[in-house]
Amino acid sequence: MTDRLRLASLAGFALLMVAGCSSTLTMEMPTIPEPRIEKIPVDVAVRIPEDFQNFVHVEEVLGKDTWTIDLGRSNAMLFTQLFDHMFDSIVVLGPNDDPRDHQFDALIEPSIEGFEFSIPSQSNSEEFAVWIRYRMAVFDSVGNRASSWTVSAYGKSQKEGIGGSDALRRAAILAMRDAAALIIMQMDRVTKIRDLADGPLDPATAEPGTMLAETAEDSEEPENVVGIFAIGGIDDAE
Repeated sequence: MTDRLRLASLAGFALLMVAGCSSTLTMEMPTIPEPRIEKIPVDVAVRIPEDFQNFVHVEEVLGKDTWTIDLGRSNAMLFTQLFDHMFDSIVVLGPNDDPRDHQFDALIEPSIEGFEFSIPSQSNSEEFAVWIRYRMAVFDSVGNRASSWTVSAYGKSQKEGIGGSDALRRAAILAMRDAAALIIMQMDRVTKIRDLADGPLDPATAEPGTMLAETAEDSEEPENVVGIFAIGGIDDAE
């Protein structure tokens, strides 16, 4: 009888271990206070691709732990809010909307080119880290591609408690905020999007370019972020 109870206990423990090897994170939209900047005088359409709206990253770590990270809706909401702060006006287009039905100076289409993360068991530290690589494709009002800009963002958070889900979520939020700050600081200078307010590009100059924006990996937030956002800097509420 004792052996049966022991076997039953071991079986139950094994099931708990298996159940504990899968974690699912659904992101909520990071809070982005209104930045203290002058809006760029451009009327913008933001086209949200379906794979961006529904982006989910699934990864098995060290052959045993499976993490599922759902960034989709939070990404779409973040960029909608961000561009509303940055430009004179915006209209948000879904995957099936025809841009020709709308008037705008420039169209921005964000996408995710890469998503990576690390957990303490990989880095031999107490930190969770997240890297996200976004691409901002910018088009003029008739569909000529004006620029293509890569934004590499980073966030890290200390392990808290047993599971680590909250710490990984926090690292992802910091990476998304990092991207937002980089876009605010650099987008106009790098993509020259304000020039599109003067009309469509000459097709001869509409060749796509690739430009890179990065932040140092050892910093949770890029320099000068506090000066961009409203007093108090980035709101840390999740």
